[in-house]
Amino acid sequence: MTVTLTPGQADLCQLEIVWRGTDPVTLASAARSGVEAAAALVFRAAQGKDAIYGVNTGFGKLASVKIAANDTAKLQRNLILSHCCGVGEQLDAATTRLMMVLKLLSLGRGASGVAWATVALIEAMLAKGVLPVIPVQGSVGASGDLAPLAHMAAVLIGEGEAVFDGQKLPGKEALTKAGLTPIELGPKEGLALINGTQFSTACALAALFSAWRNASASVITAALSTDAIMGSTAPLVDEIHTLRGHPGQIAVARAQRALMDGSEIRESHRDGDTRVQDPYCIRCQPQVTGAAMDLLHFAGRTLEIEANAVTDNPLVLTGEGLIVSGGNFHAEPVAFAADQIALALCEIGAIAQRRVALMVDPTLSFDLPPFLTPAPGLNSGFMIAEVTTAALMSENKHLANPCSTDSTPTSANQEDHVSMAAHAARRLLRMNANLNVILGVELLCAAQGIGFRAPLKTSAALQGIIKALRETVPEVREDRYMAPDIARAAALIADGVLLSGLDLPGHAQGAGR
Repeated sequence: MTVTLTPGQADLCQLEIVWRGTDPVTLASAARSGVEAAAALVFRAAQGKDAIYGVNTGFGKLASVKIAANDTAKLQRNLILSHCCGVGEQLDAATTRLMMVLKLLSLGRGASGVAWATVALIEAMLAKGVLPVIPVQGSVGASGDLAPLAHMAAVLIGEGEAVFDGQKLPGKEALTKAGLTPIELGPKEGLALINGTQFSTACALAALFSAWRNASASVITAALSTDAIMGSTAPLVDEIHTLRGHPGQIAVARAQRALMDGSEIRESHRDGDTRVQDPYCIRCQPQVTGAAMDLLHFAGRTLEIEANAVTDNPLVLTGEGLIVSGGNFHAEPVAFAADQIALALCEIGAIAQRRVALMVDPTLSFDLPPFLTPAPGLNSGFMIAEVTTAALMSENKHLANPCSTDSTPTSANQEDHVSMAAHAARRLLRMNANLNVILGVELLCAAQGIGFRAPLKTSAALQGIIKALRETVPEVREDRYMAPDIARAAALIADGVLLSGLDLPGHAQGAGR
């Protein structure tokens, strides 16, 4: 089924569908007239005598060099080839598709000056499954994501490399096998293709979608942990959270109350419990994870705007008949959003790791056996699984340091302040993977701990979560090879299969256009 997007109006839900799926993506037909009007204005400018940046001049520090009219096509081709300087591993297929779709949305606003044939070829590549090979390193996030986008654009002109039908092929061969033909770039088209923030934005959006699953899963694992250590639900009382007023905190407390409703374990210690208060990792879960969710919502709003933005340079203002240089390629908003996502991921993992540590410690777990094993001493149980979570928590703390505060001059000091949005966004992939494991280990520990509370039972909702876990990871009765268990639990977190019926707002709340 084809996904049709309207430039300027794509929302986070549509973009997540694109990222998680493989359906063809096209622009709404109404976009064509604006695209063609801008292309006509650029064509007229290219025939004139006035120097217009990127149309009949060199680029960057070479902007003062005037290019003859009969060399404008070669100018654009040279631009693409010379900027294919990316290094490192290949961008994953889903994020590559999303990057291409974001470029479509930007071009479709009718302010870039590309021919409709260029838009149509990108649409056809998406439909046929021709995905350019994009090295992930080489962008500083201004003047746009030049190197990664150049590798995308190279395939459109029959250069570079692409994956088609599971094979990595030269770009022209991949297009030919898919029944497609390379294009010759017209005036400004190469610059429109490589100038922009679509690589950084795609990586940040992919991270946002994964981060939201992690944040939501942490509400489930926290509820399980609370029952495992026979924690109190008093801190979840709604009025506590409405008195403060933060929407994420209110939503997390509400969801956790619903998850724990009907727990026999909880009811068993309402009276006669000598403990006055639980540690912060139990008691302050709504405040911490709720704040992280609010931060994700804020970042999502920024990224939704950027996904619909025109971020190349110069811009073609058809209403005024002007081609104007600006700086929309500077990815500072994306860098800020990526840093915010990093903070949220870091803190969700930090508080979850403390719950893991709580459950394996017999002095704090309210009579659970040491390291959650029935025979401690002979068995080490979850001792080193907890150490793994500590290692990943610490790694995420280092990765959460801001990237947006870094800058270095490039291009002979013409581009003297840059955003570093590309690696700000890319490092979130690793942070999300680390958090998958931290929450997966918490899931394992909490399910094990609840098992020791038998014959008392947890709530029906949490019993369903444990049942889903036990379909792939059996209870740990004695020491065994643990790595596969951790991997399977982390996969359950990453895949979102435990989130069905969870009473939480979606990641797009507060991000609507």
